[in-house]
Amino acid sequence: MNDNPIDTELEADIAQASGTEAPDDGLGPIDALIAERDEWKDRALRAAAEADNTRRRAEGQMNDARAYAIQRFSKDLLGVADSLQRALTAAPRDADPVATNLVTGLELIEKSLLSAFDANGLKRVAPEAGETFDPHQHQAVMEQPSDTVAGGTVVQTLQPGFALFGRTVRPAMVVVATKGSGPAAGSGPAANPYDKADETGGRFDETA
Repeated sequence: MNDNPIDTELEADIAQASGTEAPDDGLGPIDALIAERDEWKDRALRAAAEADNTRRRAEGQMNDARAYAIQRFSKDLLGVADSLQRALTAAPRDADPVATNLVTGLELIEKSLLSAFDANGLKRVAPEAGETFDPHQHQAVMEQPSDTVAGGTVVQTLQPGFALFGRTVRPAMVVVATKGSGPAAGSGPAANPYDKADETGGRFDETA
């Protein structure tokens, strides 16, 4: 045994400094409870996040399955909608009362059909003049110069398209303004500075 009191005191100080002996302040159980609480809280947050991700994946899979199930049926019904629209376009508006009632009935049928489309996620896509051409939803069947809309935008919709839950079932067939189209130079911010008007009021692009 070491009977030197100085050595004994030195060893005690070293042991205390190294943490082998810690004063008992009575907080050990509380610290353990706090640590356990934090651990369970972290587990709960992770479980909630995983449940939310699972819910989102399930919703996406349900929408995909639903869209796939009715996509072919929707395409078949689009032909009916097109026939109704052509019939209404060709129907006389100043005919006798019987024909007028028939046209009114066709309009109500078309409205009901489009409402059923909308209720089932099938949205009509019919861009207005001046809207930006979207290759994901629109199909350009021709280009033509325009004095009213800028180049690269829609001039006219020839046939409306449809999108099912955000996915294009049939693109809208549109006419697109050629490069250099737009209001006359100096009449607005959309004027093309490279365009010039000829003596007859026509427009051409010198850079073409």
